[in-house]
Amino acid sequence: MRDSKKEHYASFDDVDTKKIVTCPSCSSSIHRKRLEDELYVCPECGYHFKLTPAERIAQIADQNTFEEFAADLTSRNPIALKGYEAKVSQNQRDSDLKDAVVVGTCTIDGQETVMGIMSFQFMGGSMGSVVGEKITQALLQGADTNTPVILFTASGGARMQEGIFSLMQMAKTASAAALLEATATPLFIVLTHPTTGGVTASFAMLGDVIIAEPRALIGFAGPRVIEGTIGQQLPKDFQTAEFQQKRGFVDAIVHRKELRRTLSFLLSAHAKRGR
Repeated sequence: MRDSKKEHYASFDDVDTKKIVTCPSCSSSIHRKRLEDELYVCPECGYHFKLTPAERIAQIADQNTFEEFAADLTSRNPIALKGYEAKVSQNQRDSDLKDAVVVGTCTIDGQETVMGIMSFQFMGGSMGSVVGEKITQALLQGADTNTPVILFTASGGARMQEGIFSLMQMAKTASAAALLEATATPLFIVLTHPTTGGVTASFAMLGDVIIAEPRALIGFAGPRVIEGTIGQQLPKDFQTAEFQQKRGFVDAIVHRKELRRTLSFLLSAHAKRGR
C-alpha cells in the first residue's frame, strides 16, 4: 500500500469539519476538537458516536502500520435489481468506501493482527457478497498465518438487494471462522452500535472473546418486530450491550478509551500461550 493510503487511515482529515456537534443521546453541544480528543465519546453522557473505518484504525492500530487488502472489490448486481447499482455508486461517493467493510493487517503495540472494520455509513453496514468475501479473506489470512483476527462489527444485517447471495454470506463467514478455531487462531469480536440481523447470526457471535462498546444495540430482529410477534412489551434495555452481557452473549463491555489497551492485552495473552 502506498504511504499516502497509510496516511489516510492514520488521520481524521476526511471527517466532518463542523465545529459544533450535537450528541444524539443527550443533545449536548460539543466542540468537534473536544469530541475528537474524547475519541468521539460524548463527555456528558458517554454516548459512543459511530466511527468510520479510518477513524477506528487511527484509534486502534499503531501509526502507519495498516495495510489494506482486497481494497478493489465492489458489489455487482447478482439478481439484476433495478436501481441497485446506482445506490451502491451513491454510497461509495458519500462514504468514500468501496463497500461496507475495510480489511487489512496492522500492529497494535507492535503485535501483528488482521483487522476488519465494518461501516454503518455504507448502506447501513449491510452484508452483501463483497462484505462476506472480505470478511472471509480476513479470517482465512488469519488462519493461514496463525495471526489473530479482530473484527469490528456495525451492521443492519444481510443486504437483501442481493437476495439469496447475501444470505449465503452467513454460512461462508461462519465456515471461515470455524477454520480459525481449527488452527487455534484467536478471533476477537468488537460489537459496535448497531450490530443486528445476519451479521449477529453468523460471524459476529463466533469470537473467542466478544467485546461490546457501551449501550451498543446487539440483536437479530428489531424490538418492534419481536413485540409484534410475541404480543408482549420488551424490557427497556432490551438488546443493549449491557442486556446481552447479563445473558452471556457478550464477554466484556469496554469503553472506547480502554479498547486499544484491552485488545493489546488479548493479543499479548495469546502470544504468551505460544499458540
